[in-house]
Amino acid sequence: MKGSMKTLLLGACAAAIAFGGMVQSASALEIVFAISAAPGSTQYVTAEEFTRRANELLGDKAQVVFYGSGQLGDDKDLMQKLKLGTVHLSMPSSIMSSIAPEAGLFDMPFLVKDRAHLNRIEHRVFWPMIEPAIEAKGYKVLGFWENGIRHITNNVKPINTPEDLKGLKIRTPKSTWRVKMFTAWGANPTPMAFSEVFVGLQTGVIDGQENPYTNIYAAKFNEVQKYLSVTGHVYTPSFLTTGADQWGKLPEDVRQILEKTAVDVQGWMYATGTMDDLALQAKLGETMAVNVADRAAFVEASKPIYDEFAQEVPTGREMIDLALQLAD
Repeated sequence: MKGSMKTLLLGACAAAIAFGGMVQSASALEIVFAISAAPGSTQYVTAEEFTRRANELLGDKAQVVFYGSGQLGDDKDLMQKLKLGTVHLSMPSSIMSSIAPEAGLFDMPFLVKDRAHLNRIEHRVFWPMIEPAIEAKGYKVLGFWENGIRHITNNVKPINTPEDLKGLKIRTPKSTWRVKMFTAWGANPTPMAFSEVFVGLQTGVIDGQENPYTNIYAAKFNEVQKYLSVTGHVYTPSFLTTGADQWGKLPEDVRQILEKTAVDVQGWMYATGTMDDLALQAKLGETMAVNVADRAAFVEASKPIYDEFAQEVPTGREMIDLALQLAD
């Protein structure tokens, strides 16, 4: 009996030691970073680069663990999880306008001239006028990153003018202004989660979609689409975002590293995006018919969207006017 008791005690001690080790290893701060974008997209490769750089600087303070391709949910799910604290970082894009109407500025067609112009808009408009509105909704933006310049693909015909879109079912993100834009151009916009788009195109539930080259190529839309129309109608940022409440709970030194890395990655991201644009248009053209749309015709058809945004968003006119002034 004594031998059995001794064995039990020794076993219990060993288990306690093992359990203690598990607790210690599990106590390392884990920062969950989740996005919906597919591998190869600008968002995905930027997220990977951020994760790599952040972990190098964090050392044993914490570890960023990255989940892509919607493994932890689509953008809507992830915004909710940021609030709950089950996800610590995400990279929303167009959905941000449903959180703070001011972010709909980036859904205004043909507002952004190029990446240099976007950089000026970031500093003069986004941080002072839009980010505070996002923070008021319980989120905090750490990095102003890129989703990309958007173009239209479809299976019916080349899109040269807005008239060519009449009646076409075009998938859009769940963005109020993107829906208004395609409605104004005569299309039948169909909001849909990105993860559902390939099957929607393949089965004919939708005729086409609009996305940056990297998203089109990464999601293999070129395998189920015939026409690529170069419109450049919207330049969408993506936002490295956290929940405001949980951000304040992180150690200060960890917060500083994450913020610094978010800023440092931006230049790398812009350079990578520029190179990808050049390479992927040619690559997509190997299997799709490519045409350059009539920009002037689209700009003319888009004027009512600017007016509506200015009426619906209190700072809308001020932001639009300032953003346009920064183009030169």
